[in-house]
Amino acid sequence: MKVSLITVTYNSGATLKDTIESVLSQDYNNIEYIIIDGKSTDNTLNIIQKYEPLFSGRIKYISEKDNGLYDAMNKGIMKATGDIIGILNSDDFFTTNNIITQITNAFKKNSSIDAVYGDIHFVNPNDLNKCVRYYSSRIFKRSLMRLGFMPAHPSFYIKRECILKYGLYKTHYKIAADFEFLLRTIFVYKIKTFYLPIDMVTMRTGGASTAGLEAYKQIMQEHLKAFKENHIYTNRMILSLRYIYKIMEILFTKITYKKRYGK
Repeated sequence: MKVSLITVTYNSGATLKDTIESVLSQDYNNIEYIIIDGKSTDNTLNIIQKYEPLFSGRIKYISEKDNGLYDAMNKGIMKATGDIIGILNSDDFFTTNNIITQITNAFKKNSSIDAVYGDIHFVNPNDLNKCVRYYSSRIFKRSLMRLGFMPAHPSFYIKRECILKYGLYKTHYKIAADFEFLLRTIFVYKIKTFYLPIDMVTMRTGGASTAGLEAYKQIMQEHLKAFKENHIYTNRMILSLRYIYKIMEILFTKITYKKRYGK
């Protein structure tokens, strides 16, 4: 079973090394690694070229102008030849070296599964060992998407045939095309998903979806648009309920971290 991992980059020189090394460290060998670069002007391409020989032909990359993050993801998907596709952001990295093995084992045990998802955790860019928020997908159910809940997108691995059948990321979304994609595939088309109770990815805070109040406003607007386009009723009040859970999640992370490490 081949897994295609897609990383989108643009001036990612400060963090890309960790991302690439976490792919190389995976104990699963049948990985196709695709990097789509948006014509970086820093040392991103130098880093990619430095690590390219270590992949022994299992890496593809291009560097050209694109129309944003989701356009670049779509380019990667169209270049992918794997049975399973996952996205690994250029400032994220796998939490352990057996993540892809556990993902593929889940698919192998049940051939009817269309997608697998798990947990992720966020860290401060200045302290990669300190968890500031643990995002568990354990509570996720298809019905909760009406409240704006979704599985952690960086932990989401889906069969390529499903993407070809149900469509790519919609590029008229600036920040929430991942939510629309999951809403469409999971809620509308009811693909069969499986929760894997492991911490898959370590994410640095400060990305497009964690960039403060303006980002939250845009997420709300784009979530409403996603529901409307998919003919699903919701409203701002319903979607706001998930923020109560989010606050509890952050508080629980802080309490748990303090108990474990005394900080």
